[in-house]
Amino acid sequence: MHAAKVEQSHHGQKHDDVFLCIPPLYHTGAKMHWFGSLISGGKGILLKGTDPASIIKTVSDEKCTIVWLLVPWVQDILDAIDAGKIRLEDYELSQWRLMHIGAQPVPPSLINRWRKVFPKHKYDTNYGLSESIGPGCVHLGVGNIDKVGAIGIPGYGWKVKILDDEGRPITDGSVGELAVKGPGVMTCYYKDPKATAEVLHDGWLSTGDMARQDEQGFIYLVDRKKDVIISGGENIYPVQVEDFLRAHPSIKDAAVIGLPDQRLGEIAAAIIELKEGFSCTEEEIEKFCLDLPRYKRPRRVIFAEIPRNPTGKIEKPKLRQIYRAENLVAMQTNS
Repeated sequence: MHAAKVEQSHHGQKHDDVFLCIPPLYHTGAKMHWFGSLISGGKGILLKGTDPASIIKTVSDEKCTIVWLLVPWVQDILDAIDAGKIRLEDYELSQWRLMHIGAQPVPPSLINRWRKVFPKHKYDTNYGLSESIGPGCVHLGVGNIDKVGAIGIPGYGWKVKILDDEGRPITDGSVGELAVKGPGVMTCYYKDPKATAEVLHDGWLSTGDMARQDEQGFIYLVDRKKDVIISGGENIYPVQVEDFLRAHPSIKDAAVIGLPDQRLGEIAAAIIELKEGFSCTEEEIEKFCLDLPRYKRPRRVIFAEIPRNPTGKIEKPKLRQIYRAENLVAMQTNS
């Protein structure tokens, strides 16, 4: 019930709203967002498949007003529009009032592209976990479009804090682990007291996500704690580099992982998926990355397809396995 109240508070669903649900229903981001419409008696549409034309056609045919998307689907829709495969004038989309997105870090460049194509849309980013009954414990808010790039502020009924390695609150804007507290926090992991004790502390849930908070209280997701690359003693947060790379006009998707290096411990490797019909060289990527601090620049560039799971998240473990980085720590300690 609290998840439904959170959605109502954030997005004001009404009886006339039509929610388009695309993700699999086992994904909390799908059904929990719809719950805001459920308690107002709003209609929900289930769509199987993520073909860009099918999404746009369904929005038009079913008069959808609210659509929750994942990053790769937004990319595919915009690329199809740019390529002329979707002509917006062929569809009735004037009723579409809200596009919100979540389940993973959202590149600001992607939302800026979306707003140019759909300037009348309200936009929101949502953050949550299965352990917090899904999305909404942090959200950007439709009135904070100037803060695109942030995951937002505490959601309705929620509290947040950033913690250092000792579990102490960080207040100076430094990067630490995000913790959340609210009515949606789980009671425990089923029959796993050890795992429960690792993440629950006096009602606070340690999320495993690294984040920072600015002076206005907006939270910026930096990366998963386990995905941080330590290169020559410097912390590299892959999401920051991935967001930078996705601003390149030829790049469709990017993933950054750590690869073993005898001198630096590990180096950042960028796996890059190009847009259909586009070409790019390693030298062009290296030149583009000159605007990054030297230690953040990828030391290796690999052009390949980026694997994502059904909920749109990059499959980093699969990439580490493909490029033999899955046993990185063991390789370093045994060398």
